[in-house]
Amino acid sequence: MTRLLGVDLGERRIGLAVGDPTIGLARPLATIRRARRVEADAERLRHVITEQDVSELVVGLPLDMSGGEGEQARSTRTWAEAIGTMLDIPVALRDERLSSEVAERRLGPAPRGRSGGPPGPTRRATHRARIDREAAAVILQDELDARAATGQDMEEGHR
Repeated sequence: MTRLLGVDLGERRIGLAVGDPTIGLARPLATIRRARRVEADAERLRHVITEQDVSELVVGLPLDMSGGEGEQARSTRTWAEAIGTMLDIPVALRDERLSSEVAERRLGPAPRGRSGGPPGPTRRATHRARIDREAAAVILQDELDARAATGQDMEEGHR
């Protein structure tokens, strides 16, 4: 069975989700630390792609609210093209506007600290990582839903 890997690319972390186009469901998978070099990111993703039997990446494209591409979108596009080339895998880009907000609503606020106060740095980091992989699932689910609505085959999904 081949799967799609959803990617929520951040400056420090990469949220990942896996989805099966035959059943149309995406689920959060993992959050990995983003490397300084795209080659190192590619090596980390290579292991996930092999382990999860992934045939295509769906990378969230951070468009601005008007639908335009700013610096972050251009940077993401460049990263996605490099990853696709290095891993020899098709890459689709998916508008990710509001995906993190949807993920935050799904997960709720970070858990309180042990004494009932604000969460400490470790709890905040753990919660942020959960949001990143949930956002990747939102991005991937949007792509799966769009493909199902148009009857698009996985092999036609390359952009």
